[in-house]
Amino acid sequence: MNYQELETIAKECGFTHTALLDCSTIRLLPEVRAMCASDKCHQYDANWACPPGCGTLEECEERIRKYQWGILVQTVGELEDSLDFEGMKETEAAHKDSFLKMDKILQKQAPGRLPLGTGCCSVCKNCTYPDAPCRFPEKSVSSMEAYGMLVTQVCQDNRLSYYYGSGTIAYTACFLIQ
Repeated sequence: MNYQELETIAKECGFTHTALLDCSTIRLLPEVRAMCASDKCHQYDANWACPPGCGTLEECEERIRKYQWGILVQTVGELEDSLDFEGMKETEAAHKDSFLKMDKILQKQAPGRLPLGTGCCSVCKNCTYPDAPCRFPEKSVSSMEAYGMLVTQVCQDNRLSYYYGSGTIAYTACFLIQ
């Protein structure tokens, strides 16, 4: 599978922007993990796909370094104003839908992929963490931030815009390919 094929799949799944991801540009930062630890989303230490359940930075680094390239995928939405929460949620839902569609395709075409999404895993209404193993490890997806990536930096280092002007919102995810 090459980048052009991935880009075509991404566009067919509904993403608005894509970029080739050079995995050597990925840096995992303790500061990003510290933001997770502030627990604003209430998933820190509560979900297998979020820290610390998804592993240490060293363990995440070990997983990432198995890959040389991938694809960044983005959904950019228009907002009525900076308080358009409904528009933000609609764009997020569209992004997650596109992500799940693409991941389902890549399960067959790139079985060794590493999908890193946006936000916390939401496969189960109530995660089994830490009392029992993940019910669906093949469906569970960590976010780029859970792995310690500063998404704006990953985008910048791979020539993908992150800010598209006032009145917009961008959701970004990636697939690492072997």
